[in-house]
Amino acid sequence: MHFALISKILGLLLVVFSFTMMPPVAVAYLYRDGSEGPFLVSFTISMLLGLALWLPFFRQRAELQTRDGFLVVTLFWSVLGVIGALPMLISEAVPVGFTDAVFESVSGLTTTGATVLSGLDDLPKSMLFYRQQLQWLGGMGVIVLAVAILPMLGIGGMQLYKAEIPGPMKESKLTPRIAETAKALWYVYLAITIACALAYWLAGMTLFDAICHSFSTVSTGGFSTHDASMAYWNSTPIDIIATVFMLIGGISFALHFAVWRGKSLLAYLRDPECRFFLGLMLLYMLMVGGGLLIFGIHEEPGEATRHAAFQVASFGTGTGLTSTNAAAWPGFIPLLLVFTSFVGGCAGSTAAGMKVVRAALVFRHSIRELRRLIYPNGVFALRFGKHVVNDRVLQAVWGFVGVYITLSVIFTLLFTMTGMDLTTAVSAVAASINNLGVGIGQVGGGFANITDEAKWMMTLLMLLGRLEIFTFLVLFTPLFWRQ
Repeated sequence: MHFALISKILGLLLVVFSFTMMPPVAVAYLYRDGSEGPFLVSFTISMLLGLALWLPFFRQRAELQTRDGFLVVTLFWSVLGVIGALPMLISEAVPVGFTDAVFESVSGLTTTGATVLSGLDDLPKSMLFYRQQLQWLGGMGVIVLAVAILPMLGIGGMQLYKAEIPGPMKESKLTPRIAETAKALWYVYLAITIACALAYWLAGMTLFDAICHSFSTVSTGGFSTHDASMAYWNSTPIDIIATVFMLIGGISFALHFAVWRGKSLLAYLRDPECRFFLGLMLLYMLMVGGGLLIFGIHEEPGEATRHAAFQVASFGTGTGLTSTNAAAWPGFIPLLLVFTSFVGGCAGSTAAGMKVVRAALVFRHSIRELRRLIYPNGVFALRFGKHVVNDRVLQAVWGFVGVYITLSVIFTLLFTMTGMDLTTAVSAVAASINNLGVGIGQVGGGFANITDEAKWMMTLLMLLGRLEIFTFLVLFTPLFWRQ
């Protein structure tokens, strides 16, 4: 384990992160909201802490090994989650304590979007911008993590996804080529964000709201600058734009890169995971839309389709933006929406959940086992796209799914011990481990009123969900720390 190298990397990351406090300062000066102080203080603290970790080891030269990668990734999200809370802790305009500030910060950086704040319409513009910026930067970090790092660490069946990654993004170990990958992904991520912001602006949002909501939509984060979220505008064009870009955020950014490089949309149709994802989204939309018409929530098919498509895209990708109070919908609909987040989006996207590639493999493996019951001596190859999936990958996928479901059940029981009813507990687990951010039941209006113990458990689950669980849990095995 190269602890000196790890300290150097973390210090460098903190130094870089400290400069993210500057755009909110510019916003504070632009809107004259008087809130630049907390960001300048946070910049100073972050910079000094980063230099303290980096300077003693800046001459260290070594190749980052796989075990180092696990530790760096986990520390990266954990440390930045705490540092990101500084402006909210310092600001007098945001009435939060340490627990709520860390919860809000981790929620932003992991693109969860769960919030403990209310009265967003009255907060300083700089603080609103900072929250949106947190999840946008977190979304870029998520993409680099998912495309450039986790497949190399072999997390829960992601070896197969590595085989699907476009050429320049393939690599067998952690090397400086990750910088190349990150640069390519930045271009795609930035281009999609600009397109989303322009679309919102043309649809009637102010430029400030358009930029802020493009951050939360493309990153599938879910924070808003208004308490009512997207229902604030009650606009069909805005809802359609949000739906389209949430689905774009739920598709692998490596695939977006392949489409951009090849200048052909056919790459989307050729990708088996993307096809499975879009098929699932369409199925969910039909079920929710049908439910809205059956229960008489919307008598007009157009309105039912609009809200069904928006909410399915929001819950299914783990975004958490809302166009209406979906938690109050009757019957099976709210629970169905919550359960869609467990599958989540594609690997390599900003969406969380178990990932579509794993769900597709579990489904196809189950079909293969049914065929084997009929033809015990038959040989059935399990294919995903052009690749034959070997048993090692299937074991990793089933292991991941098993641990994911087990943790969800355990934390559901733990949440009920804090006073939540069962529906609320299931919703809180989904909101955090799936990085969904929106709930039903007692947390349908936000998470401000749950206990501090529940908030810390949700914070842990946000990190677990974002780091694909194994990245975090492997640190607690004795074998990991043996020389």
